[in-house]
Amino acid sequence: MTALLHRRERGPENMERETKQPTRLYKYRTLTARTLDMVVGDKLHFADPSAFNDPLDTQPSLENDVGVGDLRRILWALTAQRIAAEMWAAADAMKLRGSKTTDLIKKRSRGQADKLIADIEYSSMGPESGTEETLRHWIECELLRRYGKGIVSLAERDDCPLMWSHYGDQHRGICLGYSVPKQTEGYLHRVTYDGARLVKASAVSAMLDGDSKAHARVDAAVMLRKAESWSYEREWRLVGSRGTKSSSLRLEEIVFGMKCKDSVKYTVMKALNGRSAPVEFHQIREKRGAFDLRKEALTYDDELFVQFPLRHMDLLEAFEDLTVGDATSGEE
Repeated sequence: MTALLHRRERGPENMERETKQPTRLYKYRTLTARTLDMVVGDKLHFADPSAFNDPLDTQPSLENDVGVGDLRRILWALTAQRIAAEMWAAADAMKLRGSKTTDLIKKRSRGQADKLIADIEYSSMGPESGTEETLRHWIECELLRRYGKGIVSLAERDDCPLMWSHYGDQHRGICLGYSVPKQTEGYLHRVTYDGARLVKASAVSAMLDGDSKAHARVDAAVMLRKAESWSYEREWRLVGSRGTKSSSLRLEEIVFGMKCKDSVKYTVMKALNGRSAPVEFHQIREKRGAFDLRKEALTYDDELFVQFPLRHMDLLEAFEDLTVGDATSGEE
């Protein structure tokens, strides 16, 4: 089993990726405080995949094409790797180094992996009875725990009616257009829609033995597959550590939904007026006689916005000079 154990866990940087990345990708958003932070603060939020709206997303299913003994070794190695990675992170935070630290982490991670395998065999009431199904379950769990990454979901189009309805607050929201810098290469990946969540146990074993191609296949199976019915999204995923952080993409365009309020458009455009890297603004419109969408340019000095900022009291204060009893007031 020790041949499968590496000191550090390898991340999803090795996923198979398209040779040609798109030049621009889009993020549909409901108008929330996080959306404003993305726009004004130039931030991106790397979401926890467990919070995705599709419960089958990032939920791999192990296809067993190896023996029970190999399943034990795979689970042992995945468990030992994870525990070692967690302990190394803690040791780094405490600035612990040296052979004693290395020996302790090696001993503890392997000991915990040994204990898990022993517990599974004991609970199965025999060396083989029920063991395969239990091992498959634990391997699937370890694969998920291995990928403690966050995802920014992006789309290829800004004019998809379904995307505007599902993610753009039924056209009351906005769509952010980002150009894709060279440095995102290796972290940006296209989602495939093949209807399969299977990952072969032999591929996991090969990955643990250092096979980079197998590593890419496993990564893709865990992080980059969705059901065919989601294919309208044309999704790309930017992978990174979870949480909100400064954007690695370049915000270059904002598209407003058909039902987005003029006051919102004015506020967003005013907030970005004078930005060092200018942002283009567009309005989504319907295509007459069709179910397709088109977009047209908006400018900050558009006459649509001359009424803003609006103050309602101005209308009431216009009558302040009228005195009680004046003929125009309708009172006696």
